[in-house]
Amino acid sequence: MFTRVVEIHTKTGKARDFNATVNEKVLPILKKQPGFVDEITLVSTHEPDRVLALSFWESEEKAERYNREQFPKVREIVQELLETAPKVQTFTVDTSTTHKITKGKAA
Repeated sequence: MFTRVVEIHTKTGKARDFNATVNEKVLPILKKQPGFVDEITLVSTHEPDRVLALSFWESEEKAERYNREQFPKVREIVQELLETAPKVQTFTVDTSTTHKITKGKAA
């Protein structure tokens, strides 16, 4: 399993609007992507305009395909709510109790 972690800094007071846009416009795009497993969005308790969006993928290849083909469209959808450009980092999932997966194995 593979994860994309996107760090976002929204404009002041726009984190809720950002999350609503993710739910209404971005999740439908993600759900149609081959290899997409789940999305988790976190809002910082100390920095309310800082958001982490974690998307889980069956493989690095499928996540990279999404990054090339769909992420530019997603960025355009949320752009007006952002203070800075999203910072994308990638990780291999080592352990997950929610998805009951282990290193290198998708749910």
